[in-house]
Amino acid sequence: MLLGKVIGKVVPCEVYKGLESVPLLWVQPLTRDLKKKGTPIVCADGTRMAGPDELVYYEGGREAAMALDPWFVPVDHAIIGIVDDVHVNEGD
Repeated sequence: MLLGKVIGKVVPCEVYKGLESVPLLWVQPLTRDLKKKGTPIVCADGTRMAGPDELVYYEGGREAAMALDPWFVPVDHAIIGIVDDVHVNEGD
């Protein structure tokens, strides 16, 4: 599970078959203590409910392609769910 924050949306010029109704969102990856990590990425929103400034968890690679319906559409990252809150124990 990877954490990220939605920072915008992407409007594609062409849409691959199977992704017609899947929103593409611009996501800033985060560390477990919610600090920016790397550069923003494009995620297919498997929940179809994530919006601006929401904390989400996502998967990459093959797991991302399997998370969407239909399976194995060509995506690198997919949002799996929306995170309500994060609690990190000291020393973990």
